[in-house]
Amino acid sequence: MPRYFTEDHEWVEIDGDTATVGITDYAQGQLGDIVFVELPEEGAEIEKGKDAAVVESVKAASDVYSPITGTVIEANGALEDDPSLVNSSPEEDGWFFKLTVADEGELDGLMDEEAYGKFVANL
Repeated sequence: MPRYFTEDHEWVEIDGDTATVGITDYAQGQLGDIVFVELPEEGAEIEKGKDAAVVESVKAASDVYSPITGTVIEANGALEDDPSLVNSSPEEDGWFFKLTVADEGELDGLMDEEAYGKFVANL
């Protein structure tokens, strides 16, 4: 499944017409220990680049932006019980939400894993 990355350190993995969104390992490392995650409601319409979720750590609260436009079809309820999943498994079990892919063309502006690695190396 193809995975794409944003300059704001979100990742999106595409499986057919479903996209799974989370934050990168780099982002969780910058945030520190995650203590709370606010997820979008199922059925919410989210536009690319707009606030979709909030993650709070011992250091700060940060918005999570949607890498693409779509309708939320699932939120990761496990994060409500155990927000530290974002720290321990940011790019697997610590995903935030799933949404429909409204426009595949929006993926063209995102980075692949290699480009994201280079981007982070220059920060």
